[in-house]
Amino acid sequence: MGEWLPEESNNSAGHAGAGHRARLRDRLLTGGPEALADYELLEFLLFAAIRQGDTKPLAKNLIAQFGSFAAVLAADPQALKQVKGMGEASVAALHAVSLATRRMARGAVQDKPVLGSWQALLDYLAVDMAHLNHERVRVLYLNAQNRLILDHHFAEGSIDEAAIHPREVIRKAFDIGATALILVHNHPSGNPEPSRADIAITARIAEAGRLLGVTVHDHVIVGRSGHVSLRAKGLI
Repeated sequence: MGEWLPEESNNSAGHAGAGHRARLRDRLLTGGPEALADYELLEFLLFAAIRQGDTKPLAKNLIAQFGSFAAVLAADPQALKQVKGMGEASVAALHAVSLATRRMARGAVQDKPVLGSWQALLDYLAVDMAHLNHERVRVLYLNAQNRLILDHHFAEGSIDEAAIHPREVIRKAFDIGATALILVHNHPSGNPEPSRADIAITARIAEAGRLLGVTVHDHVIVGRSGHVSLRAKGLI
């Protein structure tokens, strides 16, 4: 779809809405982290792609369609393109912010002992997975110092033996010299409470790890409403 570009104003002082944009910029720079509402922050991000006109209706429509500010940034670019008023420049502007956010979160856990940076790890996983509309299974492989060696996307879909076999999880650990791992997957429903299948496959992977000297530290389930640690619930 083409970029939504409202007609330019003939006002020599600038295009319609210039004063609103300036006021938002001033509040952003001087008002602290909560100075702008979610839709206003989204408006501001769209300014870079939509040079003139009112971006407020588009920002509000995006949040209404995807459910939240975070969900807009996490949305697939192809899904964003389907929203009226979103052209390639607007989609690219929001996707760039999403990638920057993920890289910042990832940087907080790289080269640090994961178990000592647990909240940073949870923040990273939430940014990357909480708003997915399908299940993703990943395994975080750690070395003897519990530093992250590999964040491996194992499968797309339910976490069961059809998608992720205990033998393959442990074999990958041997292949890369990992001594421990953390299982992670998300619940698109938003509720992170573990299912029977989640508990069963975790037990099988943990048992395989015990037999072969690979520690399963945890299985973290991520949802929009938060996360659940199976170890914290006494299920590992």
